Amino acid sequence: MKRVYFIGINGIGMSGLAKVMKNKGYEVVGADLSRSYITEELEDMGIEIFGHHCSSNLEGCSLVVRSSAIKEGNPEYDYAIKNGIEVIKRGELLALLMNEEQGIAVAGTHGKTTTSSMLGAAMLSLDPTIIVGGILPEINSNAKAGSSKLFIAEADESDNSFLYLSPFASIITNIEADHLENHGSLENIEKSFIEFIDKTKDEVIVNIDCENIRRVIQGKSKIKSYSLVDNSADIYASNIRVEDSKIHYEVTICGEELGTFVLSIPGEHNVSNSLPVIYLAHKFGVDGEEMKKMLKLFKGAKRRYDIIYDKNVKIIDDYAHHPTEIKATLQGAKSIEKGKIVAVFQPHRYSRVKFLLEEFKGVFDNADEVLLLPVYSAGEKDEFGVGIEKLAEKTGHKNIRVENNEDSLSAFVAEKENGTVFLFMGAGSISGIAHKITKNLEG
Repeated sequence: MKRVYFIGINGIGMSGLAKVMKNKGYEVVGADLSRSYITEELEDMGIEIFGHHCSSNLEGCSLVVRSSAIKEGNPEYDYAIKNGIEVIKRGELLALLMNEEQGIAVAGTHGKTTTSSMLGAAMLSLDPTIIVGGILPEINSNAKAGSSKLFIAEADESDNSFLYLSPFASIITNIEADHLENHGSLENIEKSFIEFIDKTKDEVIVNIDCENIRRVIQGKSKIKSYSLVDNSADIYASNIRVEDSKIHYEVTICGEELGTFVLSIPGEHNVSNSLPVIYLAHKFGVDGEEMKKMLKLFKGAKRRYDIIYDKNVKIIDDYAHHPTEIKATLQGAKSIEKGKIVAVFQPHRYSRVKFLLEEFKGVFDNADEVLLLPVYSAGEKDEFGVGIEKLAEKTGHKNIRVENNEDSLSAFVAEKENGTVFLFMGAGSISGIAHKITKNLEG
């Protein structure tokens, strides 16, 4: 295998794998209909990227890697199948790379990118390979090929591709009902996580503050628990407080007090995310002071409470799109921000709005004002019978409205009083909208 082809190479997960394969000496080629800053980074590495899908692009390729969005009907996928070129999913390639190393896989419905990025930053001194679902400022990329056997990556449960992995250690941040268009039920999701636990070789570090996790680990060995509220857990945080807009807390691991840690990113959910990171960094021998320094400096991955404008008003770009994520992000913002908070939310997928409608009740309570943008379809048809007005009503927020016009949204931001914090949240095109508004403000 010399020449590897990626269909949909600009995706955050696909591009990370492409970078690592390139650094391992493979010839990497790919195609994507859209261009972005990721395209430029890949091309700077010497990776050829086609802006169209065509069977002739596959000349000389012995392996094709496809994202989950690529299915039958794509000319490159169809050509590879017809001509006997091996085709694998992104998750299969990740497993081929990780399973030969000392892999640490980060799984969970929420917090995977932040936790895996934080772990990568805390363990940088050990020179691990890193593949995460966001841009990690410490490496200025979503991937790094390291010289050690350590391999840190996210494990994607959305399509069960994490079941290809057999990591040395794994983290499970939480388990909730999501991606029901694939799984059908929470029970099916839990069964997948049970299988994931069984496939982990050494230890599974789990958040026992999550009720669903407590259920799936019953009768399981090789479990290490972490908690913000239960001091009987193997790893727990205590005396959590906000000082100078930073979170301070003490950490205890298996009875050993590790002292005070400081996070610059807001929210108790991020304290929780840090606990398995601290445990694993401590286990693998990272110097304690080095670990504390890296966690304090950690600003989060791109689109995780990413402050993109901070002058008369503040604009924050965040990936939160599930009700639990939205609520946690707003709670974190409320704890450190001084100004009025305006949540600008773009729902993601009609199916997700339908399946999770009841869970949106009260999620915006920590926002002073809420603007709902039209649903980002992600290719779905609007056939679920749940309109944006129904979602607005279900939230129960007294100061919420639907905003359909991007120009009026931009004007609304520009006219707000000094100190207002705009928190743009969603997994669709909302990041581009936030950056466009920022550009308008900068003139």
